[in-house]
Amino acid sequence: MATLQMVPARKKVEVSQDLWQDAALLPCVLSVDVPLRLFTVRDLLRLEPGSVVESKNVNGADVPVLVNTRLIGWAEFEVMGQRLAIRVTELA
Repeated sequence: MATLQMVPARKKVEVSQDLWQDAALLPCVLSVDVPLRLFTVRDLLRLEPGSVVESKNVNGADVPVLVNTRLIGWAEFEVMGQRLAIRVTELA
């Protein structure tokens, strides 16, 4: 016969602002998943600055944004001068 054991409730831990300031400096990997249409290793090896690659996404469709392989939201691409940027449109 099983016996029940009392488990103590979790204590609320006070977190200081200093701890969050230290955590804010930890490195992370941000990635954007863009599914590509008919993309081969040969295509990868031929990439050069200015290359255009066709994606499966409809023009303007949001793409998933991941931090350390965890989904954090969705974004859309935007051109800013000579750079390609993402604008976060929704958080997960």
